[in-house]
Amino acid sequence: MYISFLSNLTLNLLGAFQLGDAAPEFQALATNDKEIKLSNLKGRWVVLYFYPKSFTPGCTAEACALRDSYTDIRKIGVIIGDEKADKPKIDESGTVILGVSTDKIDTQKDFKAKYNLPFELLDDSDKKISKAYDVLGLTGTAKRKTFIIDPEGKIAYIFEKVKASEHDKEVKEVLAKLQQK
Repeated sequence: MYISFLSNLTLNLLGAFQLGDAAPEFQALATNDKEIKLSNLKGRWVVLYFYPKSFTPGCTAEACALRDSYTDIRKIGVIIGDEKADKPKIDESGTVILGVSTDKIDTQKDFKAKYNLPFELLDDSDKKISKAYDVLGLTGTAKRKTFIIDPEGKIAYIFEKVKASEHDKEVKEVLAKLQQK
């Protein structure tokens, strides 16, 4: 039992995911009343950000920062066509931003409407997505953490520590670097 506890502790300290791992599949109701399935987003970059609770100061600051940079983040799209071409075409709708908390979908719809969020928030009131991504905190809410998922559906980057009001800048910088590889 003691060894099991230590191995679980070590696993939690190291994190459940490594870069390059397949992102856990999910299907969830979004604030637009449509189902979103991660596998349907293959071919596009996905910014999957988890936040503890709608309408709290930190979560509002993070959502509004991502809202304010939404157009810029989406323009950091997937290069399509011949990579050797002089001017490869960029799919300006390539990057998808999805917010996840354990709030009920009606609360998330109100949050999205109040702050004019242009991206979808996902219903995780059953906590399945938060558990799959190992972000469920001791209080039963999601921890603030962001995953960047590449067009192949693999985890390309994990923001373990998020500065809520500056997260948009971090996301843009990392997405741009990842696409240069």
